[in-house]
Amino acid sequence: MELYYTFSILIVLASFFAYLNLRFLKLPGTIGIMIIAMFVSVAARLVGESFFPILTHKLFDLIGTFDFNEVLMGAMLNFLLFAGALHVNVSDLKEQKFAILTYATVSVVLSAFIISGLLYYIAPYFGIEIPYIFCLLFGTLISPTDPIVVLGILKEARVPKSIETKIAGEALFNDGVAVVMFAVVLKLATDPTFNPTFGNISWLFLEEAGGGILLGLVLGYFASRTMQKIDDYKVSVLITLSIVMGGFLLTTVTHVSSPLAMVIAGLFIGNYGKKHAMSATTQDYLGKFWELIDEILNAILFLFMGFELLLLPNIQDQLFLGAVAILIVLNSRLLSILIPLRSILRKNTYSKGSIYVMVWGGIRGGVSIALVLSMPVSEWKDLLLEITYIVVFFSIVVQGLTVGKVAKKHLPQEPSTPAH
Repeated sequence: MELYYTFSILIVLASFFAYLNLRFLKLPGTIGIMIIAMFVSVAARLVGESFFPILTHKLFDLIGTFDFNEVLMGAMLNFLLFAGALHVNVSDLKEQKFAILTYATVSVVLSAFIISGLLYYIAPYFGIEIPYIFCLLFGTLISPTDPIVVLGILKEARVPKSIETKIAGEALFNDGVAVVMFAVVLKLATDPTFNPTFGNISWLFLEEAGGGILLGLVLGYFASRTMQKIDDYKVSVLITLSIVMGGFLLTTVTHVSSPLAMVIAGLFIGNYGKKHAMSATTQDYLGKFWELIDEILNAILFLFMGFELLLLPNIQDQLFLGAVAILIVLNSRLLSILIPLRSILRKNTYSKGSIYVMVWGGIRGGVSIALVLSMPVSEWKDLLLEITYIVVFFSIVVQGLTVGKVAKKHLPQEPSTPAH
């Protein structure tokens, strides 16, 4: 019942904050909810003990006992990735497949090492000497663009189709690489017996990423074939729910990437399944159901990211280092796009405006916070959590609110269409 009460409170708060945002702030829904939650967090810190001590203690207890890493990475992420992938057109991804594959793999690794190197050499100027292995941990957890945030924001920011496809496609697939890399670096930082040979790392990646893709294909095909035989929208919704929830259980048992499995299953059902297994009525109901699930879970996720501020009592001590980390992450994003573009892709068709939009549209979010929270307790965990939160806050609020304007300014000649 404890979990039920927690989610009940979060739903009530999310609906209330969503109303306040729509009524007064008029910001994009998820960003507005997060900003209001952050404002409440700051108010609770400053005056809560004096004016509302009981309510403040209950709020602190609620957030403190909520395992954000487990709930996001183990449950919510699967629903959100499946819902997002369900509405993505595979034909669009195919047109940009080499760019998406490169940015979801090579660029993530490049970005992690660039960020770690810059942070390692710059942090001492602020009186903090961070061991390189923890700088690399920060680089791995902050490098992937967040699929939940990116897909949600691109729905409302009118970004040109080709750029939107690259950013969204990269965000959908880069989690597998980032999570594996994070797991390897975390083992190096915490387990002295771990032997990081090329074979060990390759096998870990193959097991996680390859296994996740294979399982996603199997789940997507099985669900599509099953729905084809009945074509009933109520049963079809139940089948897709079972794919997400049962699929997560399978990934846990088989130790493969749950995010990649959900992305592939969603893409398969959203393209092959819709074309061959569903009537127009079933497509309509299924699409609306998962769109609603997407909106509700996004509201809860951004609400909780705003309340995460309550868990960072000394974040003000790292504001300067956090600001530097923002610049490091943005410049690393630029280099991680330019280097593969000039060497691997070898395309000069990208305008400067396109590159600006891709850099600014590489938004970080809850996945980065969840990864840093999954670290075991150490003297560097709080520091990394604080600068991660600062980078994520800037990314979601500043970049998220302005990416459409950046696209309009730098790409005035390209038509802009809403995200699918």
